Amino acid sequence: MFDNFPKIRPPLPREIEEIYSSHYKSNREGETTASSLAQKMESWLHRQVAHDVTDLKDTEKVTLELGAGTLNQLQYEPKSHSYDIVEPFTDLYKNSPILKRLRNIYSDISEVPSSFHYDRITSVATLEHVCNLPEVIARSGLLLAQNGVLRASIPSEGTWLWTLAWKLTTGLEFKFRHGLDYGLLMKHEHVNTAKEIEEVLRYFFNDVECKVFGVAKSISLYQYYECHNPIIDRCRKFSRTGKV
Repeated sequence: MFDNFPKIRPPLPREIEEIYSSHYKSNREGETTASSLAQKMESWLHRQVAHDVTDLKDTEKVTLELGAGTLNQLQYEPKSHSYDIVEPFTDLYKNSPILKRLRNIYSDISEVPSSFHYDRITSVATLEHVCNLPEVIARSGLLLAQNGVLRASIPSEGTWLWTLAWKLTTGLEFKFRHGLDYGLLMKHEHVNTAKEIEEVLRYFFNDVECKVFGVAKSISLYQYYECHNPIIDRCRKFSRTGKV
């Protein structure tokens, strides 16, 4: 199990690599027609993750967000004095006006002190990008407080409907704007399928609930996972040895 981890990210062609940073930030901020439409659709991902705190003006729950990007999840979250993030791509958030809402910023989950424990560990459209996914989920299980929860939303990567959706929207726009194959960028970015992500979550957590934006997992655009009761022995063993 997990023999294909850690994944090796396919290299980008030079032409795409040259525009990668600017395109990525533009896409995350919804600056083009297709990315703006995608942002509206992706609000489902953000709302599912924030559902447990939606009705609160502020919260005492301690949160760690994995892959916070441009900090766009914060518009769905109440004020908190204890909101930490993991985000290696500093250009995405460094000039954000809401940086003051953060307590701690880490570039990797391994930097989070083991003495810290979180009521919520969240991620929005992040787990599909993580090459060392089992390591990250095992570490998350160890960082959860008692009765803590991992709340993760992902695109339905690996399904025909998700593939069709991006090919007809951002894929076409990328081709028109740059004359390049967006599929190569997707292969570079989305190293994990939704099925693989679910397998990892279910290995490290006793209780995993799934909700889909669609008819079923195989016919959906997005999936949301709520994970309780980490299997601590498995999390510790994998964190220590890198093996199941």
